[in-house]
Amino acid sequence: MSAARPPEGAHTAALPAPVVHVEHPGVEALRMFLRNPSAIAGSALLLVVLLVAIAGPWLLQADPFEIRAAPLTPPFTGQAWIGTDYLGRDVLTTLVYGGRATLLVGAVAAALSVLTGITLGACAGYYGGKLDAALMKVTEFFQVLPALLFAMVVVTLFSPTLVTVTLAIGCVSWTGTARLTRAEFMKYRELEFVRAERAMGARDARIIWQVILPNALPPLVVSATLAVGVAILFEAGLSFLGLGDPNQMSWGLMIGSSRQYVLSCWWAVAFPGAAIFVTVLAVSLIGDGLNDALNPKLRER
Repeated sequence: MSAARPPEGAHTAALPAPVVHVEHPGVEALRMFLRNPSAIAGSALLLVVLLVAIAGPWLLQADPFEIRAAPLTPPFTGQAWIGTDYLGRDVLTTLVYGGRATLLVGAVAAALSVLTGITLGACAGYYGGKLDAALMKVTEFFQVLPALLFAMVVVTLFSPTLVTVTLAIGCVSWTGTARLTRAEFMKYRELEFVRAERAMGARDARIIWQVILPNALPPLVVSATLAVGVAILFEAGLSFLGLGDPNQMSWGLMIGSSRQYVLSCWWAVAFPGAAIFVTVLAVSLIGDGLNDALNPKLRER
């Protein structure tokens, strides 16, 4: 028997088109980041450090340079929870107040470094030619300089304040970001969507900052995150060498001022050293998590 045909003039019901749900790349990256245990642990550690640095001084209400007890008081003795340094300053108070200066220098110096690197790298990668060659020569010049030595010279020539320390760190740590930005812009500048913008008469500033840069951001975000940890270590190194701001308590200043008493006053060095270690570790874990979340090749695993 032949199948019955629908009567002439009758309309068959159209099947609905399947709905394809496309997840936003940002949402997908966030989901991948939240599934990374190391990234979550780093975020929790950094959040604790930030909360202590921000809220701690309001709770303690004390001068970090004030002599609170006898010098070299060991931890857990009642007079000072985690002991005093060689002058009798409370290590807990100096640790909490020092976190503000260290984190502030790290964040601002990293922002300055990333901004400088992105600006120079974007111009070099987009325009190419003689401008690219000139900017890369400048980058190579700063890259071959001993970073710590150059920062020491800058701080020594000017007064050792938080501003000069921050500027010195920012001036020596932008070269890696510049090279990374240049490579990303050289990859994107000849793609179709960039050519279309150029054909429609878009200005170079719009193409650089609103078209190419948003697509090149994932590796730059990771670089900016890791730059914070590098800046914190730089500040600690300068303060350890006696080139930090003596009027602002920081973790590096705590270590540097007590380095001669490390055997008899180990807690004055160990606790700020542990704070630097935990903070840099947290930033590194967050950077690794962002790298895994923002890298499409790693996301497909």
